[in-house]
Amino acid sequence: MIKVVKFGGSSLADATQFGKVADIIHADPSRVFVVPSAPGRRYPTDTKVTDMLLKAYDLAAAGSGELDAQLDAIRERYDAIISGLSLDFSLDGEFAEIRKNLKEHPERDYAASRGEYLNGLVMAAYLGFDFIDPFDVIFFNEEGGLNAYKTEKVLSARLRETEHAVIPGFYGQGKDGKVKTFSRGGSDVTGSIVASAARADIYENWTDVSGFLITDPRIVKDPAPIHTITYRELRELSYMGASVLHEDAIFPVRSKGIPINIRNTNCPEDEGTWIVESTARKPKYTITGVAGKKGFCAVLITKAMMNSEIGFGRKVLQAFEENDISFEHMPSGIDTMTVVVHESEFLDKEQRVVSTIHRLASPDSVEIESGLALIAVVGRGMKSMCGTAARIFSALAHARINIRMIDQGSSELNIIVGVANEDFEKAIRAIYSIFVETQL
Repeated sequence: MIKVVKFGGSSLADATQFGKVADIIHADPSRVFVVPSAPGRRYPTDTKVTDMLLKAYDLAAAGSGELDAQLDAIRERYDAIISGLSLDFSLDGEFAEIRKNLKEHPERDYAASRGEYLNGLVMAAYLGFDFIDPFDVIFFNEEGGLNAYKTEKVLSARLRETEHAVIPGFYGQGKDGKVKTFSRGGSDVTGSIVASAARADIYENWTDVSGFLITDPRIVKDPAPIHTITYRELRELSYMGASVLHEDAIFPVRSKGIPINIRNTNCPEDEGTWIVESTARKPKYTITGVAGKKGFCAVLITKAMMNSEIGFGRKVLQAFEENDISFEHMPSGIDTMTVVVHESEFLDKEQRVVSTIHRLASPDSVEIESGLALIAVVGRGMKSMCGTAARIFSALAHARINIRMIDQGSSELNIIVGVANEDFEKAIRAIYSIFVETQL
């Protein structure tokens, strides 16, 4: 069995956390490839090393004399880890090179990537593993996206040459030959890419929580954990704002059928959450999760006999396309069509959109409703359970919340309801209560 294990910044914030990580790796011989993030916060008011490096870049770009002091502060973070681990190891050469490069040719992505690079060197030295620089094995295309074919080919070959390796997260090589980073959270993506290239049996993603929760703990106190979630469910929840996993981290392993296991570095005995392609495991609750976002507008287009007019929907959507606005949802009836869009994208262009709709589609009326929050109720168990929608509506009615929009896909995987922004948190709590708390 081969496991790829990725550790987040909180898991590697100091020497104590490094020790926990080493214990986890040594506890299972199948954990052979390690993907570390940069050191995170050691306490709530602390600064992440990546943020310190970005500040160093800003100082370098401005030609500020404070750059040296900033790099010294970053160096102190790593020296504290190295001394805490009693390692006979030095980063003198690396910091000299970073200092030189930032002074002569400051590059933002280069600066941002050094946190993972340096942490990877320390981790490799501590574990006695080989160090593989992502710059040599992970490649981006001209558009800035991952060159999946080249990366898979080069990285697979490199991994076959070693039994154990540390591959830092977050960055690779751009088409221009310079360091290129993923977006923040990109170490999750690197872990997934390594798992795919290694043909791993499991991709373990270690962080500071014991898996995913059914809903936001800032809204519902101590929500129940999710034991198993499918890729499709995860996609729906992350799309609707749930802070679960970097979306791009799903696809490399999904294409290979590799499960992801979200684990807690501080509680390694917890099984965490499994993310899988499909499962026969019956969910404990009808729903897998509840998530949502505020700040939407609903544009209601009405036209008698709309359903018999070929091309009507295309003309309406063209009005949004011409104004560079993407839509989120589009529930419709016989004579009505509603296009839901982000308020922040729409408000400055609303009258142009309305006039374009009239010009292209000649509707009877166009009405705009703002202040809308969307809530997605997601779960593979909904397909086999009668009355799920009725229970949602009953819970919201009991909480005296008016439903302003309903949208359900044919997959029966999720139901989306629209409520007023001010009812958002209350609606989440009501839905969670009727599906989870009543079953505890």
